[in-house]
Amino acid sequence: MSMKAWVCGLAVMTTTVVGANERLTMQVFPAMSFAPANLVIRTRLEPDVNNRVMEVIAESDEFYRSSAIQLEGDRAPRAATFEFRSLPPGEYAVMAVVIGADGQRRAVARSSVHIMEGGASR
Repeated sequence: MSMKAWVCGLAVMTTTVVGANERLTMQVFPAMSFAPANLVIRTRLEPDVNNRVMEVIAESDEFYRSSAIQLEGDRAPRAATFEFRSLPPGEYAVMAVVIGADGQRRAVARSSVHIMEGGASR
């Protein structure tokens, strides 16, 4: 992989956090890969008594995968890791969402991933 592609990949890995005090952060590895790709999504969450569910979604034009875990409010672990295996080629929007006791979104983190067609699948 060239240095230019590597730098571009690092820029793509940045996450956007919605919510006060950066309650939720997310890292997605790798930011660029060849299909079929395995994505590892690491989240970090500030515990809060109202946190009930965390859902992580990877979505492209042609593919969708999600996973959710229950959160025990302020007793929930600060870190969680999700793994999505064998994703096909595409531009993926990856999102982590924390849902509160009232059913509303409390925090959202977003990232994007580029999975290129592998040499064997051409």
